[in-house]
Amino acid sequence: MFISSLNKKFLLKILSLFSVVRGYNVIFIAFAQLVSSIFIFSTSNNIYNIISDLNIWLIIFSSSTSISAGYIINNFYDSEKDLINRPLKTLLENEISGKTKLSAYVFLNILTLFFSVLVSLKALLFFSFYTLVIFIYSIKLSRFLFIRNFLSVVLVITPFFAITVYYNNFSLEIFTHAIFLFFVILIKELIKDLENLKGDFTMNYKTIPVVYGERNTKMFITIYSLLVILICMNLISNYEIYMMKFYYILTIPFFIPFIYLLWNFNHKKYYEILHNSLKTLIVAGLFSIILHGF
Repeated sequence: MFISSLNKKFLLKILSLFSVVRGYNVIFIAFAQLVSSIFIFSTSNNIYNIISDLNIWLIIFSSSTSISAGYIINNFYDSEKDLINRPLKTLLENEISGKTKLSAYVFLNILTLFFSVLVSLKALLFFSFYTLVIFIYSIKLSRFLFIRNFLSVVLVITPFFAITVYYNNFSLEIFTHAIFLFFVILIKELIKDLENLKGDFTMNYKTIPVVYGERNTKMFITIYSLLVILICMNLISNYEIYMMKFYYILTIPFFIPFIYLLWNFNHKKYYEILHNSLKTLIVAGLFSIILHGF
């Protein structure tokens, strides 16, 4: 009975840590980096050579540990408002003490530097700068309107540029894909801010919906959605992306009901629907990368 109780407590702490570092996001980004390496970034057609390249895995590990550390430091500063917006999730994450979280943060950053230095000095400088920016963002820049939203999205997509730097394969097409992803994630973050309006307002947390109101936030989202549609049309018309073009073709009508729901409903549950639909769009985009070579 005592051993069983210890096991349950240990499992609870593991689940708590997984929630703090948003393990599902980290796994998704790692998988996205691998798939992108195979089908977009690498100029090699030999998949085995790519997945057996130790440096690629070290870059993925560096990205995963640095992102996880970033989520931990961000958790310190968002815990109060998260207790209002996501009480059950926050209670689970509080199973781990602040001291343990801080130790995990330091350890993960050390791992980031260790993995990156094994790749090259350039990789070490890249991830050192990336880790520093995440820290500055969490303690300072996340308090500034617009900068908070734009920089948080940049930090999400930056690990993909680590792969690009490694392969030295940066093109206008890759940049256009990145801009598409940037605006989709930016829209998702603004929808998330609408979801969290109650907690942010209660804690006087300066987000765009709190400062400018729901209507103006929806206007920003609509403008960004129209930009996404234009980017899709650009990718379909000007680049040879093979079967992947069907993903962008289907993305265009996706935003018609999306914008309709956005403007006609204000309840949190509808914002959650929109938020989840964007997550689905992003996941579909990941798997559509496989079609880039067909």
